Amino acid sequence: MLYPVLTESRLLSDLSGVWSFRLDNGKGFEEGWEKAPLADAMTMPVPASYNDLKEGTSFRDHYGWAFYQRTISVPAYVRERQRVVLRCDAVTHHARVFLNGKLLTEHFGGFLPFEAELNEALRDGDNLLTIAVDNVIDYTTLPVGGEKPMMAMNIGGAAPEPKKQNNPNFDFFNYCGITRPVRIYTTPRTYIADVSLRADVEDPLADKVRAALHYRIEVQGPKSGVTPVKVEIFDKAGIKVGEGNSAEGTIQLENVTLWQPLHSYLYTVKVRAGEDVYELPYGIRTVKVEGKKFLINGKPFYFKGYGKHEDTFPGGRGLNLPMNVKDISLIKWQGGNSFRCSHYPYAEEMMRLADEEGIVVIDETTAVGVNFEFGGGANFNGQKVTTFDPEHGVKTFRHHLDVVRDLVSRDKNYACVVMWNIANEPDSWSEGAYEYFKPLYDLAKELDPEKRPCTLTSVQMAGGPDRDISAKLSDVICLNRYYGWYVGAPDLEGPERMLRAELKEWEKLGKPLMFTEYGADTVMGMHDTTPVMYTEEYQVDYYEMNNKVFDEFDFVVGEHVWNFADFATSQSLVRIQGNKKGLFTRDRKPKLAAHYFRRRWNSIPDFGYKG
Repeated sequence: MLYPVLTESRLLSDLSGVWSFRLDNGKGFEEGWEKAPLADAMTMPVPASYNDLKEGTSFRDHYGWAFYQRTISVPAYVRERQRVVLRCDAVTHHARVFLNGKLLTEHFGGFLPFEAELNEALRDGDNLLTIAVDNVIDYTTLPVGGEKPMMAMNIGGAAPEPKKQNNPNFDFFNYCGITRPVRIYTTPRTYIADVSLRADVEDPLADKVRAALHYRIEVQGPKSGVTPVKVEIFDKAGIKVGEGNSAEGTIQLENVTLWQPLHSYLYTVKVRAGEDVYELPYGIRTVKVEGKKFLINGKPFYFKGYGKHEDTFPGGRGLNLPMNVKDISLIKWQGGNSFRCSHYPYAEEMMRLADEEGIVVIDETTAVGVNFEFGGGANFNGQKVTTFDPEHGVKTFRHHLDVVRDLVSRDKNYACVVMWNIANEPDSWSEGAYEYFKPLYDLAKELDPEKRPCTLTSVQMAGGPDRDISAKLSDVICLNRYYGWYVGAPDLEGPERMLRAELKEWEKLGKPLMFTEYGADTVMGMHDTTPVMYTEEYQVDYYEMNNKVFDEFDFVVGEHVWNFADFATSQSLVRIQGNKKGLFTRDRKPKLAAHYFRRRWNSIPDFGYKG
């Protein structure tokens, strides 16, 4: 799905602003709220998560539907000549879109875009646009909801009376609403529906780089079969460097400037199909796994960075462009070069920013919580149920296929994306895991023009390579490990030995390995002369121990700390107003560990580390 842009053939209107809003009382659809202006409506900004924008637990923890409304109008001459499309970039987690009371489309999944054509439903003057949002998570959704909170602790006593509520099987707050922009854009009736690009670089290490840019343009509409297509490539100075004159072909490029980590270079690809024109930025680079190395442009790359979250106060997971820019600035200040989209696809504005800034990205699906072993396992009528139990286990597979399909479709042309992450901390060792995940890996490889490496981030309880199916499926082994925190803390000597012993087992595979999570909860301003848990001093000691072990192994190709910044979670006895593992506070103030990593990462080269 193409990112909406303004061109000589396309109009673009952003519907961001303050909308009317009302939480469902359980009878919203029965009473026809979508058919008339909302009664007793409150104000709500779009885009934003709604949870923290009004006061009260019942609002923040609302379970079920919420209704957004505003009016839109489109001039008659536009409706008559062009195709008019409504695009929602992300509605968390289940959306129904109505225009003048008529259902236009329904979408499942809260972190990827969807569209609906408006022409037949639009009328003269004002039109009532209603977007209903359902935040319920369960065994069918990604992320997964459970029967009890992931961090629940049962110490005996009578169980409270159950009430309808979301129980995230993941450790971040279930923010919801219209979290990314809603836009109207237009195209000619025959239009460019998709652009797929793949650059084959002859020798990325040559003094003068040559590349063959393979392209495929999908045109739809009444004249799609006879519409002429032209593709032009321009450098940063606006000089045309290549051209093709068909819907599918190859353009030979000379003296190519490669997109490099922290040294971005983006060409402009301009496509014409009849009356329609579309432009997109495109970086040319190579990605390859070779033995124990991860190569970008033919050179061994070392990942330095973080898992992150789209999480800021008070907008929650709502698009926050200033904070995105600030985060990239902080990454560069520290000497970092990469991040992982944990645990869902990030806003496309962040992907475009990473492309522009030269930040390397591991792109991740919404598959977090596909694991019934958290908290001792899920239960059905008092009996333990395995994750992939055919009757009572997760029912996410078909949706998981859709998420992989939509993620690759959206992000396939971004140079910053170097690897697809199929799932975060799934049950990757139990019966049925291989059969569940193998088709997802295969689908990502099939759909991606570049055939990027694929992985999953492996939870500590998954064990080593003899047990974890990622050993068979992943091109790069990605481990989430907490030696010295959840395992062995406050002692660091024992966890150090355990970490070293595990790495010796993974080393036998001959694959590159990186740590996609490791960290310790740390309360900003908590200090002690003797490092104890939750102090800033303990966090530094923890990282020093782990990094010392990483540096002993040449097949370890990266370190992504958990987390870039503190973030909100559901309430629990082990979460103090959220997860405190950030190197930065939620408002981006550095802890001691942030300065430690600044010294470390600025001393480690992006390429060629460990030979």
